[in-house]
Amino acid sequence: MVVVMAPDATEDDLAAVVDLVRVAGGSAFVSRGVSRTIVGLVGDLDDFAALNLGSRPGVQRVMRISVPFKLVSREHHAQRSVVRVGGVPVGPDVLSVIAGPCAVETPEQTLVAARMAKAAGAALLRGGAFKPRTSPYSYQGLGEAGLRILADVRAETGLPVVTEVIDPGHVDLVASYADMLQVGARNMQNFALLQAVGESGRPVLLKRGFSATIEEWLSAAEYIAQRGNLDIVLCERGIRTFEPATRNTLDISAVPVAQSLSHLPVIVDPSHSGGRRDLVLPLTRAAIAVGADGLIIDIHPNPKVALCDGDQALNEADVAELADAIAVLSALMGRTLAVAEPAVVS
Repeated sequence: MVVVMAPDATEDDLAAVVDLVRVAGGSAFVSRGVSRTIVGLVGDLDDFAALNLGSRPGVQRVMRISVPFKLVSREHHAQRSVVRVGGVPVGPDVLSVIAGPCAVETPEQTLVAARMAKAAGAALLRGGAFKPRTSPYSYQGLGEAGLRILADVRAETGLPVVTEVIDPGHVDLVASYADMLQVGARNMQNFALLQAVGESGRPVLLKRGFSATIEEWLSAAEYIAQRGNLDIVLCERGIRTFEPATRNTLDISAVPVAQSLSHLPVIVDPSHSGGRRDLVLPLTRAAIAVGADGLIIDIHPNPKVALCDGDQALNEADVAELADAIAVLSALMGRTLAVAEPAVVS
């Protein structure tokens, strides 16, 4: 069951609802969005029905939700949500591009990649300071030094920062530097991490696990929402199939399916799905055409010497073609290209 609070509901109205639910033996999870606050209820529905919550001051409506992902479902939130990251909107009517190096290596490399990303039409900067890798011998990232580089590049370029967090114990540290926290495919069901980012106060980019169903993906988002954070962006990044010709198989149908089931924005990662530079532009075109709300793309000044995923990173020669494709196709789909504003991290 979900209680949707009215836009003008007061904190006292909200507290009264939470107290009633807890006195009845249930649990109440408060999630705050840009325009409304939602309370997810866990417990006996008959006991909740007896509370007559719909008549309480500040309550807009009370709904029974049939799906397991109650807070992120469209059953209680018919209009699709817009998530703002450092002032940049991600959601319907806009196309938001996140681009930059897969891994932060040096200040110079990150700054050049950020300028390339901006030239390609990106409004947000991606860059990995902590890198979960399949092999323990692969480059693991610079840690906090990488976060400082990202913050410096943000100050130079005005691009808000999206970066991955891999450990619940690192959430506060990463949140102190980043505008958006990314949960990678390997951690989609790291429930302690999902709960921690849900309490961080930062928007979250949640990548789909490479063997996850769409319901499992949305249920993972529910863990974040249940901890009070509805500022979640879903990212389809390809799933594992029997086909070895590509790194992963981009499930392009997941975009409209997830958008029909959830009010959250859905973006696509054409870099990790194909795993090859020559596939990034075709998959970018497909993502925009199918209605994705944004893209996250790897860019590197010199992919041949990249310490992480150089095979899929776009170089300077690719940027102009990427910019043209994004500009033309976003207009054809009736979307405005999102533009960065100066970001302020509190």
